[in-house]
Amino acid sequence: MAKNIVPSDAKLEITQTKSVIGAKQGHRDSLRSLGLKRIGHTVVRTADPVTVGMLNKVPHLVKVEEAK
Repeated sequence: MAKNIVPSDAKLEITQTKSVIGAKQGHRDSLRSLGLKRIGHTVVRTADPVTVGMLNKVPHLVKVEEAK
């Protein structure tokens, strides 16, 4: 579970861990904007302010790790 991520130059590996069924429309939109399509799908994004804002909105649906 992601909590209070701050913007930086780091690369983040973002994995969807829970379904969006029953989630608010804003949460669904945030996951789609991040590029996540299904449970288990992983994308790599830079920790810029826009991405961090979306991640802080849906911490209960994603797992965030620093990319290697």
